[in-house]
Amino acid sequence: MASNNTDIRYLKGVGEKRAEILKSKGIDTIGTLLRFYPRDYIDYSDITPIYDCFFNMNVCIKARVTSYVSEDKKRPGMVLYSFTAEDSSGSMQVVLFNQKYLANKINFGSEYLFYGKLEGGYYMRTMKSPEIFEVGYSGIHPIYKASAKMSSKNIEKLTKTALSCSLGDDPIPQSVRDKNGLCDLAFALENIHFPRTKESLARAKRRLVFEELFILQTGLALLKNKKRTLSGSVIKRDFKAEFEGLLSFPLTSAQSRVIDECFADMASGRVMNRLIQGDVGSGKTAVAAAVCYITAKNGYQSAFMAPTEILAEQHFATLSALFEGSGVKCGLLTGSLTAKQKREIKEDLSQGRIDIIVGTHALLTDNVEFNSLGLAVTDEQHRFGVAQRAKLAAKGKNTHTLVMSATPIPRTLALIIHGDLDISIIDEYPKGRQSIDTYCVDSSYHKRIYNFIKKHIAEGRQAYIVCPLVEENEELDIKSANEYFDELSKGEFKGYSLGLLHGKMSGKEKDAVMRRFKDDEIQLLIATTVIEVGIDVPNAVLMVIENADRFGLSQLHQLRGRIGRGKHKSSCILISDSKSEETAKRLNVIKASNDGFNIADEDLKLRGPGDFLGNRQHGLPDLKIADFASDMETLRLAGAEVRALLIDDRNLESKDNRPLREAIEELYQKLNG
Repeated sequence: MASNNTDIRYLKGVGEKRAEILKSKGIDTIGTLLRFYPRDYIDYSDITPIYDCFFNMNVCIKARVTSYVSEDKKRPGMVLYSFTAEDSSGSMQVVLFNQKYLANKINFGSEYLFYGKLEGGYYMRTMKSPEIFEVGYSGIHPIYKASAKMSSKNIEKLTKTALSCSLGDDPIPQSVRDKNGLCDLAFALENIHFPRTKESLARAKRRLVFEELFILQTGLALLKNKKRTLSGSVIKRDFKAEFEGLLSFPLTSAQSRVIDECFADMASGRVMNRLIQGDVGSGKTAVAAAVCYITAKNGYQSAFMAPTEILAEQHFATLSALFEGSGVKCGLLTGSLTAKQKREIKEDLSQGRIDIIVGTHALLTDNVEFNSLGLAVTDEQHRFGVAQRAKLAAKGKNTHTLVMSATPIPRTLALIIHGDLDISIIDEYPKGRQSIDTYCVDSSYHKRIYNFIKKHIAEGRQAYIVCPLVEENEELDIKSANEYFDELSKGEFKGYSLGLLHGKMSGKEKDAVMRRFKDDEIQLLIATTVIEVGIDVPNAVLMVIENADRFGLSQLHQLRGRIGRGKHKSSCILISDSKSEETAKRLNVIKASNDGFNIADEDLKLRGPGDFLGNRQHGLPDLKIADFASDMETLRLAGAEVRALLIDDRNLESKDNRPLREAIEELYQKLNG
């Protein structure tokens, strides 16, 4: 009998072609199909008349087709099919995009159920690409994320077939289910796809949310426990005081505490796996430098990996100047070095003539070998995945790992996102750190803002303008970086030195632009959020952010952190024409605070965890049904059960916990991609 792990192509009704389509959605087994949860549901007993519907909300309408389907070829590859449907309250236009098969099934005079969002005004209402069903459906039905090649109805049919297969053992032990009032796996999967009632849907969802967070936290706890049992390079002698003698400034008490935490880890005989969280300007680099110095003085090498060449060069310059005359030798390895330079650096590294190697992804290449790697440091860790961190650490034996993040994350969320790491927080700022004046205005201030920028450029300063998009988007009334650059370079800032920076440029192109900006060859840099993680340009004193309402608070704070790095007063101007009260509330949080951790807490409350996870690799599999923002209480409950379970069965060796261990092994495979 087919089971969870059976390849999806062997499910009745699939075959090779459909299997390829399903696999493009991440559905490669019967188990992953069953975990491909509906994005929405239609309750066919909840019918709304056309003229009682609110706009832009999903509704179910029962209406009769009162016109023949018309075909309109807009352009090659785009065909619109439209017709009119009416109920007792009025009529609406139905538009289908490239859905010839569905359009051919629509019969004049027949009645259908239409599920989708109404748009338009009082006299003309339109529903675009709705789900369309024959009248006679009843109950609650699932709606899946579909495509032109695989409709929601197709997925629904296949899921019904999959539910008749063997579902495997329940990964949540019976004792945990009983204690928390959770339904079993079979009930949960059946009712998340085909709920008998709204109550059974709620029960199924609660159980599956708990399961996802329970497995995730158990897996991360086991990973952390495993790392803690490994023996690392023992760093016996503490050289912190000697390191402090090299500095031209005193360490803050927070920096000193975090260095001590790192040393305690490395001196314990176990492998250090620690995350340093600190706001922009809190002095994380000094902490990393101290740990590298202590490691070098104990006879081991350190690797310091940064996401861009220009950031790697900056770290190399800082460390080289700091350690000059100390006996600690630094090296730099990036992709733009000549073949000869790379060979020499790699030779010095393998022979132990370099104590601290700073570099980019170039450090991960197979032919980079160390003599005695003891410490791997990753800067701006959200630019690197778990697998990349692990690959760097694997170049030594049980290497100590230190990762740094300038993106403050609420502690509850950080414990999940970085569940395999111990966390240190630098919650104090060096004396003399500038506060940045932040203003919120609408687009009517553009002329005054441009004059403000020109005034500072005339004084020899530099500025940023950040746009949310790279290219123009017809659906959004938002200026793109490309469009803005063209407009300003030919208009307001004609004759000035402008630069353009965005994510679609190659790494070399980005580095070249940032280098010119750092060298003061560019006065005004138009950019997207690619500058969120950048380099120190102390001469840049203005940050203007267009359409600020389209950014998360933590992202705005990160962007603002690009300025205020020198002796000159700095200002950040947020531009938004949004009339939303929520937008005003969010932007006022940024205006009122320069504390990244406070802003992060507000961001989590207002917007959820998306800004912290982002689109980059963060080392976690995508959550299928749980949500960190709305399911925090379940997260805590599941965490408490994990801790209790591992006290009794540290390695999940009992018969009752074997299905959970198997689920975690599957999770590890996803983590390691």
